[in-house]
Amino acid sequence: MAAPEPSPGVRAIDETAPGDGQATPSQSAKILPTDQLLEVVRRSLEDDKAIEPVFISLEGKTDIADWMVVATGTSSRHITTMAEKLLERMKEAGHEAASAEGLGDPRANWILIDAGDVIVHLFRAETRAFYDLEKLWSLVPPTRATAAARA
Repeated sequence: MAAPEPSPGVRAIDETAPGDGQATPSQSAKILPTDQLLEVVRRSLEDDKAIEPVFISLEGKTDIADWMVVATGTSSRHITTMAEKLLERMKEAGHEAASAEGLGDPRANWILIDAGDVIVHLFRAETRAFYDLEKLWSLVPPTRATAAARA
């Protein structure tokens, strides 16, 4: 039986995982173009009242993704609900290649959603401040005092 053609605007990727010599069936997951995926993420976070969402271009910084999104929720339940809704909305939009880390923890402080070209970090406020991913991935490196300047 032939695989169905993807919907317009949706690319299909072939994910074949290298194994231990055993044949692994190939899976085809539908993915949205990056700009459409970013719009789904933006609307979802806006609808779910995410606090201070930041979209960071990773172009020229890494090959792991094209964009990183960082947002804050008011509680563990809030970030869990935002993550569940975001995954649901991605799937409804035709993006099937997304997974989440930290979603099953009822005391979650940080949930990561890997959607391929877009990585979404949902934090509680104190966890976001501690890790400060925006600063870590910013274009301008932080200014550091040298040991000689302190002497």
